[in-house]
Amino acid sequence: MRSDLHKAMLLLALPCLIFLAFFLVPLGVVLLSSLMAEGWQGASLQHYARILLDQYHWDVILVTFRIALFTTLICLLLGYPLAWFLVRVLRSSLWRRIFVIALVVPLFTSNIVRSFGWMIMLGRNGQVNDTLRALGLIDTPIRFIGTETGILIGMVYILLPFVVLAVGTSLSQMNRGLEYASSDLGASPFRTFLHVTLPLSLPGLASGAIMVFALAVSAYVTPALLSGGRVTVLSMLIYQQYSTVFNFNYGGALSIVLLVLTLALVALANRAGHVRGG
Repeated sequence: MRSDLHKAMLLLALPCLIFLAFFLVPLGVVLLSSLMAEGWQGASLQHYARILLDQYHWDVILVTFRIALFTTLICLLLGYPLAWFLVRVLRSSLWRRIFVIALVVPLFTSNIVRSFGWMIMLGRNGQVNDTLRALGLIDTPIRFIGTETGILIGMVYILLPFVVLAVGTSLSQMNRGLEYASSDLGASPFRTFLHVTLPLSLPGLASGAIMVFALAVSAYVTPALLSGGRVTVLSMLIYQQYSTVFNFNYGGALSIVLLVLTLALVALANRAGHVRGG
């Protein structure tokens, strides 16, 4: 028994050390730097006061979380039907594999490359405006670059596969007998979906939403490239402080504020889901 315990502890030692070295220690360094005054001259909360008492920072926070929230909602609205199509509509396993590969392959491409692609497509003379003009929907080009709409388009394209894969896994593992039982008891397909299928797929929906929101709220490359310098999010401010201004104390405070606000919103959403489910 003691030998098995020692083996288990040895197996856990390496993951714990990696977690400590590559997560807790860097996070501790960022937290410590955020609590130091300029020039590392003693402890201070001046950076947090600067962030929380300045309207500019609150505007940036609002833009950051608004983009992340809308990205999450759009990914959920588009991802659930697509996951349903892959799992419930496609009967051929070959075509299902093809669609899944087409969905996953872009994940192996750098976000920089994909964002540059969207910069070309969303430009004034890009394919999107050309298509809209050809269909007679617009007379003059729409400005996408430098707007929140352009950032949303790029973010949804990059993060949509996470929702599709999470919901698709949940749907594929669902007990179809419960749906058949609901139909046998006289429920319509819509009522069966609303009262049986949707609640059973909520874990996959929730996990996909959390992944998308966490990735969207901390994204840097896509907002930086598609913003055109006109829209600023927190990750861009953090990058600027670390790479350009070299103000690690202020940058650390911005990072901790982003982390705390993100965790708070995820916790509230998780609690709301438990309360509703209960």
